[in-house]
Amino acid sequence: MQICGGLCKKIAHDPGPIGPSAGVAGDERKGQNEIMNVDQALPVFREPKPVEKIFNRVFGILVGLGFRLQHNFLLQVRGRTSGRILTTPVNVLDTDGKRYLVAPRGRTQWVRNAEAAGEITLKKGSYRQSFRLQPIPDIEKPELLKLYLDRFATTVKRYFPVKAGSEVNAFRDVAPNYPVF
Repeated sequence: MQICGGLCKKIAHDPGPIGPSAGVAGDERKGQNEIMNVDQALPVFREPKPVEKIFNRVFGILVGLGFRLQHNFLLQVRGRTSGRILTTPVNVLDTDGKRYLVAPRGRTQWVRNAEAAGEITLKKGSYRQSFRLQPIPDIEKPELLKLYLDRFATTVKRYFPVKAGSEVNAFRDVAPNYPVF
């Protein structure tokens, strides 16, 4: 099985045990508070508000224990500076037999860590599977972003300047601001 619809290749081995330090539902942020700007060449990170951080931590614990919707997983990635396994809940987009990861907040810490590590693990209850990341080119992102926003609008619409249900062309200008794997 692939995740990230070709963006990830399944890793044949488990990268190792996940210890108790994996319960960190955040990222390695050090006071960053960037906002999304669709005019910038590189995607930026939109930091969660304090209430969202608490929700993500609680929701991440529930997903990690196996309580979830079908598309919810706990993403585990090795921190690029700490070397610790960090976790965050994510929505996985399944389409045409492929899986994709979209970062609706832009270049989040999990994206930066995953790019540095080159691999991630998706966990849900006792299920765990590792993948190598393959970034999707900007030209291929609009259709995936539209699918992602239409499917998960309730939880992610505030991160997109385009409304759910918009035509694919509406996503062309903003595609570079959203990492997709």
